[in-house]
Amino acid sequence: MKTFFQFIIFMMIAALVIVMAIMLGDSGAWYFAWLIGTAMIVLIAAAGGALLDAQDERAERLKNN
Repeated sequence: MKTFFQFIIFMMIAALVIVMAIMLGDSGAWYFAWLIGTAMIVLIAAAGGALLDAQDERAERLKNN
């Protein structure tokens, strides 16, 4: 039953995306690129912050030894 509800939810999302694509027309690709680009910038910035924290912790650990 859980799989059926997931299927229904994903079908509703797909229908919403198709309706939005029809409404946006030619500018839909621009909005898609903007959303993907924004998500990538956020993910890369988060990864950079995590790497910086890991480097700082390692440097602190090496300094204390």
